[in-house]
Order: sequence, then structure tokens, then C-alpha cells
Amino acid sequence: MAPRAKAKSIRQSVTVPATLATQIRRVAKQRRFPISRAIVSLAEESVNAHLARERRLVAAYDRVGKETDPQRINTAGDDLMNAIFGSGAFGPAFQRPSWRKA
Repeated sequence: MAPRAKAKSIRQSVTVPATLATQIRRVAKQRRFPISRAIVSLAEESVNAHLARERRLVAAYDRVGKETDPQRINTAGDDLMNAIFGSGAFGPAFQRPSWRKA
């Protein structure tokens, strides 16, 4: 088997706000990384988190459409709302909609 080719790197220059630069320096120091590696690490984590959120949203949307049990439909609907707006976005006084199919 041939050795795997190394992923090509691209040099990119970015300007970040001073407050963000301070936070990046702090992360780099905590992880004992050079600042450039800390930026790459944080960017990778952010992209992975974004993709995971998208997968959860699609899965929750699919569950709402596929469920037949009224209780599970409501649970799937709550999961969909959490995927869209984030958990805790709605206070205790929020009237949850009924997700039952018409």
C-alpha cells in the first residue's frame, strides 16, 4: 500500500479583533501550542461543531416527519426546536406547540 499523501496546507492571512486575539493567545498558552496551531485547532473544532449541529437538525427534522406516536412526535418536536434555537431558549412560560400531524 502506498503511503498516504499529506493534506495540502494553504497559507492564509486573517485579521482578528483584539479581544479574540487575546482569547486565542490564552488557548495557545493553555494547550502549549504556537498561536498559529491554536488558530487551526479552534477553527477545526468550530467547523466540527457546526457540522454536528447540522446533523442534529436534520435528524430531528426527520424524526418529526417519521414518528406516529403522539408522545414521541412531541418529544421529536421539542428536539427540533432545541436544534434550531438551542436548549434553554424557551422559558418555563413558553407554550409548546402540539406536533401532532393533522
